[in-house]
Amino acid sequence: MLRIAVPNKGALSEPAAELLQEAGYRRRGMAKELVVVDHENDVELFHLRPRDIAVYVGSGTVDVGITGQDMLLDSRTPATEILPLGFARSTFRFAAPVGEHSDVTSLEGSRIATSYENLVGDHLAGHGINAEVVHLDGAVESSIRLGVADVIADVVETGTTLRQAGLEPFGEPIMTSQAVLFSRPGMELDETTAHTLEVLERRIRGVLVAREYVLLDYDIPTAQLERAVTITPGFQSPTVSPLHGGEWSAVRSMVERAHAHRMMDELYEVGARAILVTAIQACRI
Repeated sequence: MLRIAVPNKGALSEPAAELLQEAGYRRRGMAKELVVVDHENDVELFHLRPRDIAVYVGSGTVDVGITGQDMLLDSRTPATEILPLGFARSTFRFAAPVGEHSDVTSLEGSRIATSYENLVGDHLAGHGINAEVVHLDGAVESSIRLGVADVIADVVETGTTLRQAGLEPFGEPIMTSQAVLFSRPGMELDETTAHTLEVLERRIRGVLVAREYVLLDYDIPTAQLERAVTITPGFQSPTVSPLHGGEWSAVRSMVERAHAHRMMDELYEVGARAILVTAIQACRI
């Protein structure tokens, strides 16, 4: 069986569970269920702490895992990223009291509080900065007021929490992160398990495409067909079928969900009719 490590809590847990469920895998029935055996799909799902997943995959205890890129880098575990998953997006940055710092070069000799000490330490070393990294498990925003640190390094989303603490982000982001499906380098699987991994990757890709795209069906005067196809070029290319009489054509195109309404407006302007938008089921690509 293919062994898959899945986040058991936090911001990664629910999106990962939904993704795998949409891809056709069993979902655990309760939060205390740590192992789910899915005989139909020949996989075992191990629900683990997000920060520990890289360690388990790196040691070979499990074959593949889902976790954040930031946690993966912080673990310093060699890894092969198979697929970015598009959720749990975040930006990791330095922050300090307003006006005190401008970029990473001003951090020489500073005390920097963070929950990601390896990630921050490697970033500082890459810039030739000698600073003290203070490891905290959480609530790093309070560390400056409490005198533990001069600067913090943390995930920044809206910046509201930083402003409430009298802090501002500065300099270029340390990194941007999202959830990824990953394995260890040089992993060797038997033929059956390797096929199961191939199926997992293909299914997840299908779910991600289905989330991003919709099918757009419309009828267009044949004289305007080329203009219409320019508006809806599709994932690869649209399907065009001539309608009886030859004056009209039917077009089906897979388009980005975010742009579907704008495309419909443009199609109406060139004479399209009977426009229909249909959600795409998880597909195989």
